[in-house]
Amino acid sequence: MTYPIVFYGEPVLEKQAATVTQFDTPELHKLIDDMFESMYAAKGVGLAAPQIGIPQRIAVIDLSVSEDPSQKIVIINPEVIAREGAQVGEEGCLSIPGFREQVRRPKKVTVRAQDIKGQNFEMNGEDLLARAFSHEIDHLHGRLYISHVSALKRDLIRRKVRKLAKAGEWGT
Repeated sequence: MTYPIVFYGEPVLEKQAATVTQFDTPELHKLIDDMFESMYAAKGVGLAAPQIGIPQRIAVIDLSVSEDPSQKIVIINPEVIAREGAQVGEEGCLSIPGFREQVRRPKKVTVRAQDIKGQNFEMNGEDLLARAFSHEIDHLHGRLYISHVSALKRDLIRRKVRKLAKAGEWGT
């Protein structure tokens, strides 16, 4: 099932997501399959559960955009445990369509998470994968990429979104 993407302005995007405690259930397997389907339909490389209105600490990433099934990554209850270096690059978000900004992120990260069976694992990411890990884990903490841009740019985006919403062109 493809879920609609929740747009900026919805409260679920700005709240801490709940820790997942039930693993390896049919419901969790289906949710993760649906998250990948929803992400591919939206042409994204990452998706956090809050972006489809589900306030749980789950994210999926596939830098191949469905071209290589071995690239699929599921992180449940993730945390960044190490950061190294820095990179600045253009970033966007499925929940803030039409906007892109330069964002500073770590060049390398190490993430500790759980898999679908609840097993702990660590994974390193560099460059785009480090950016995707950082971006999706931010979502699970109720932060959007625009929290990493200047207050002036953030305010400009908020004003444009309010104008689009008033015109009925946002979140439809």
